[in-house]
Amino acid sequence: MNSPNPDMSQLFADRQAQRSTLHNRYLNEQFVRVLKTIGYDVGFQKGQGQYLYDREGARYLDLLSGFGVFAIGRNHPVMREALKSVLDADLPNLVQFDVSTLAGVLAERLLKYVPYLDKAFFANSGAECVEAAIKFARGATGRPGIVYCSHGYHGLTYGALSLTGDSNFRTGFEPLLPGCTAVPFNDLAALEKALASREVAAFVVEPIQGKGVNMPSDEFLPGAAALCKKYGTLFVADEIQTGMGRTGRFLA
Repeated sequence: MNSPNPDMSQLFADRQAQRSTLHNRYLNEQFVRVLKTIGYDVGFQKGQGQYLYDREGARYLDLLSGFGVFAIGRNHPVMREALKSVLDADLPNLVQFDVSTLAGVLAERLLKYVPYLDKAFFANSGAECVEAAIKFARGATGRPGIVYCSHGYHGLTYGALSLTGDSNFRTGFEPLLPGCTAVPFNDLAALEKALASREVAAFVVEPIQGKGVNMPSDEFLPGAAALCKKYGTLFVADEIQTGMGRTGRFLA
């Protein structure tokens, strides 16, 4: 019988040895096979900062870092205490006809790092941020087109995948969102040609391409921003992997 108030740490301890069986039965058996094939069915038990620990207590330096999105590692003590304090406060969550005080405070603090922006929009994932950017850009400009860079990565939901220039991710799911055009990274001439129609709502680009860590030339991003301004296109910087101080600045 399930406990009405389950102890999650105890539930994890009781069932962790069955993780592969549970995923085979209810989730993704192919991924279980992949982990076994590459020798990573080690059963991670704990995460602290940049380290993971397996069932034998061996420590691993986590260089994957959640595909580059962990800015402060796992289970940071300050973050843990903040989350506990929110839970202990019995705050009203997801009230549809109200505005959140803490969301307002967070937006205020974030925008102090980027004073050239004046609003924040919170989402659940990087892909959802890109989806929102597509909608905002189309809504603001009334234009249908989106331009992105070849070899770029923006996520795996429908709109974000439409801007991901890698056939390994796209194959099997096309046709994707219409009106999306790829241009080579670091190619201002190709970008201007794509924008010249004045039908492009946004140019979406990673300041550093995460799949391969491809760097822009010194001229590319300033030049791209200038071209966007010239042709009435919004410049969208996808900083899912380069933001939050990962390049030494708050945003790259």
